[in-house]
Amino acid sequence: MKHSLLITSIALGLAFGSTAQAAKYKEVEVKDGGSIIGTVSFKGDDPAPKVFAVTKDQDTCGKDDREIDYVKVKDGKLSDVVVYLAKVKEGKKFDPDKATGTVDQKGCAFDPFIQIMHNKSDFTAKNSDPVSHNIHTYELMGRAKKTLFNISQPDKGEITKEIKLKRGDAMKIECDQHDFMHGFAFVAKNPYYAQVAEDGTYKIDNVPAGKYKIKAWHGTLKDQKGKVEVAAGAEANVDFEFKAK
Repeated sequence: MKHSLLITSIALGLAFGSTAQAAKYKEVEVKDGGSIIGTVSFKGDDPAPKVFAVTKDQDTCGKDDREIDYVKVKDGKLSDVVVYLAKVKEGKKFDPDKATGTVDQKGCAFDPFIQIMHNKSDFTAKNSDPVSHNIHTYELMGRAKKTLFNISQPDKGEITKEIKLKRGDAMKIECDQHDFMHGFAFVAKNPYYAQVAEDGTYKIDNVPAGKYKIKAWHGTLKDQKGKVEVAAGAEANVDFEFKAK
């Protein structure tokens, strides 16, 4: 029985290792790749920005109420969205210029509000303010969220942490000292992604021919999903429509 259990454990371990290895993205030369284009729109009434009262550190943070516009709509088109291909096994190289993430806490606001970085890469939080901040990051998994790190930054300077997301595709950034500070980072697990422009358009290029699951992520709205088939050297079109909650 012990030998049987040992063999089973080894077999499971090998199987798990093979699965984990197979799941790792592989960079290869893409020949005659295609592209995916589309538009992201918004249906319904544009939600008003959320208003926060600034009640502390007003010399640095300001005295006026802080407005956070989570849903940015212009002429029916939605921005602050990332469109990406899910579970891609191999393809083009990652862009090294977009690998790491950085946020600056200045004027008690996160700059930038939204950004893209790569999974298993460094994220740097800089405090440019003469007041204490406490950066708190969460892995977003649908409606659930899990703390990644929670660190006090009492003085000017910066801290760097490696970000490893397992289930989620994005990270929420908050400050526990100031409840009006909010930001997001999309954490890419493959290089097939695009941040949607202000006019709602996007493009993902150099895609190997094949069938894919494509998703559109937004920090507060429900993710949208679709399927797409890309032909060699051709252009496929996938549009998304988000709705008010």
